[in-house]
Amino acid sequence: MMQKEISIAPMLDWTDRHFRFFLRQICRHALLYTEMINEHAIVLGDRNRLLAFDALEQPLALQIGGSDPNLMAECAAIAQDTGFTQVNINAGCPSTRVQAGTFGACLMAVPDQVARCVEAMQKRTTLPITVKTRIALEGPGDGYTELHRFVQTVQAAGCRKFIIHARKARLTGLTPKENREKMSLNYPLVYRLKQDFPHLTIIINGNITSLEAVETHLTQTDGVMIGRRAYADPYFLATVDNRYYHDAHPILSREEIIERMLPYFENQMKQGIKLHTMTRHLMGLYYQQPRSKEFKQTLMQNDLKALKAFLNR
Repeated sequence: MMQKEISIAPMLDWTDRHFRFFLRQICRHALLYTEMINEHAIVLGDRNRLLAFDALEQPLALQIGGSDPNLMAECAAIAQDTGFTQVNINAGCPSTRVQAGTFGACLMAVPDQVARCVEAMQKRTTLPITVKTRIALEGPGDGYTELHRFVQTVQAAGCRKFIIHARKARLTGLTPKENREKMSLNYPLVYRLKQDFPHLTIIINGNITSLEAVETHLTQTDGVMIGRRAYADPYFLATVDNRYYHDAHPILSREEIIERMLPYFENQMKQGIKLHTMTRHLMGLYYQQPRSKEFKQTLMQNDLKALKAFLNR
C-alpha cells in the first residue's frame, strides 16, 4: 500500500527556510514546501538567497509561480541542480498580484497552458512535477466538470500528483484571506476526483485543523496538506512521524526544541540574519499552553539571553 503523505502548505512570508528548519525539529518526515517563487526570479534572480536551504529541511519541494513553458523548464532544471525533492506549479493562488503575472488561480482557465509547462519541465528534470490548484474558478455549478477537465488535461501531459484546495476561487473582489473565508469548502468533490482518477496521487488541502480530520481525509485521498494550523500551532505536528511514518523516535519537548534552535540562531546571526527574522516563526510553539504569553513576551525582547533565561526558568 502506498505511503500516505502529510505535507505543509507553501505560505508566502511564512514558510521560509528558518520556519522550515524550526519545523524539522518537530517533524522529520512531512513534505515541506518553499514559499511560492516566481519563474523570473528563479531564472534571473539571486538563487543563493531565494533557493538556499539546509539539508535537514528535506524532503523539500520548490513551488513555482509561472506559466511560460521555457522559463518553467529552466526552473525545473535549476530545482534539480539545487537539490529539491519535487517541483510544484502554483495554479491556485487567487491574489491580484499573482494574476498580474498570469499564474496562480487564473491558470485553472487554461489547462492546456499548464499541460505545456508540465511537458516542458519533464524534459529538463527527473523530479516529479506536481500541481497545486483549487476546485475551479467561481461560477455556476459545483465546479467538478471544470476540475475534471483540468486534471484530465494536465495528467495527459505527465503530471501524476495534484494537491487540491477544496474551494473555488474568485479572481476579483476578494483578497486571498477572503477567498479562504467566503468561498465554501467542498471536500466530497476531492474524494470524487480520487475515485475518478485512482491512478493519480490526490492530496487534499483546505482548513484541515485536527488530526481527527487528517484521519478522515486519509480514508478518501492519498494525503493531506496542512496550512495555517501548522504555523499557528506547530507543535500540533509533534506526533506526525510516529503516527503516519512509523518513526518511533522520541518526541522532543518544546524546551528541547528551543535548545536545538539556539545554535542555529547564533550561526545565522553571524551571517547577518536578524534574530527576529527567525524567532517570529516560533510564536505559536506554546499555543494554548500555560507559558504561551511569557514565551511570546520573551521572543519580543529580541534577545538570545532572554530566550536562554526562559529555558532556565
